[in-house]
Amino acid sequence: MAGRFEGLSDLEWKLFEDIFPKEPEKRERGMPHAPFRHVLNTLLYILITGCRWCDVPKGEIWASKSAAHRWLQRWETDGTLESLQASTLGIAQEKGLINWNYGAVDGSFSPWKRWR
Repeated sequence: MAGRFEGLSDLEWKLFEDIFPKEPEKRERGMPHAPFRHVLNTLLYILITGCRWCDVPKGEIWASKSAAHRWLQRWETDGTLESLQASTLGIAQEKGLINWNYGAVDGSFSPWKRWR
């Protein structure tokens, strides 16, 4: 369906696959963690649609909201998220998709006090 994010294609995933740490073949104990592709699908869905964490879709290509949030926090601290952003900007810059002469600021979520 056009205009709706339905997960990364195989080609799109190949662009980002090397940024993430290698997944271990098998963990010794506990449940296996969600595949990084599913986590990235979930995080991109939240960013693109603007949905709440509790409205994350369920299915075979999505990670749970708790797993996605846990990996988001980990990737923020270890620099993976910054590498992902730099890679995305680099690809967009190479393809000429970014016009650095213009910018947009959205203040719709800025708190303010009513003076009445």
